[in-house]
Amino acid sequence: MAPAPPADPAVPGAMAKQIVKQRLSAVVVTQRDGLGSWINQRFSIDEAPSDADGGSAAPITGDGYFLTADHVLARSTNKNVFIIYGSGGRIITDKARIVWRSYADDLAILHIPRKTPYYYNWTPPDRWLSPGHGLIHGGMATGFRYVPGKLRTPLAPQGSFTKNRIFKIDIPLQPGDSGGPVVDAHGDLVGINSAVEFLIPLETAIFIDSEGNRPNTRKIAEIIQKDRNRTNSQ
Repeated sequence: MAPAPPADPAVPGAMAKQIVKQRLSAVVVTQRDGLGSWINQRFSIDEAPSDADGGSAAPITGDGYFLTADHVLARSTNKNVFIIYGSGGRIITDKARIVWRSYADDLAILHIPRKTPYYYNWTPPDRWLSPGHGLIHGGMATGFRYVPGKLRTPLAPQGSFTKNRIFKIDIPLQPGDSGGPVVDAHGDLVGINSAVEFLIPLETAIFIDSEGNRPNTRKIAEIIQKDRNRTNSQ
């Protein structure tokens, strides 16, 4: 395989941040049948579901499909899954259906029965993403607290790989960021947040890298299209 080309020097700026803000999305797992009171109270701690679990998500189509990390749904059995979607600044909440999960890939697809006009386009699958490529992330916990970061490991064109790929970024993550989008300076989706790595000598934790997850975009599109066909035929 040819070596990775030089990184795109573009740094995510106001445009990329606005794209992320417009598409800000969360996953909430709870036994509640709805989140109305919590939302009406502007997500106050007092009204939050006592059993709430979840993370972040990335809208990837205009008809309600979201990508997240599978471990965000680890406690979803016999519970309801909700998507909170920032539709261009307007908050929308819907009960979500789990379309597909892969524990091995730590990926999941959710669907809500609603149009989602603010969604991400993938970075071109035939394009190299080289170390140093500028990035920001849109996790719910820390997405707007950190300055833009960079890709630490290369992502070769998709034709070289058929499965999902783990990549490293130099942006610290916190619980709640999992499943959130990792976005480049052009506002295109590179992958989603997956994990964070710390080196812990004695009692001092030192941040090393965070992990992102880049799926095979063709496989994701095929899963979504099969789900559309199945639901439309019912």
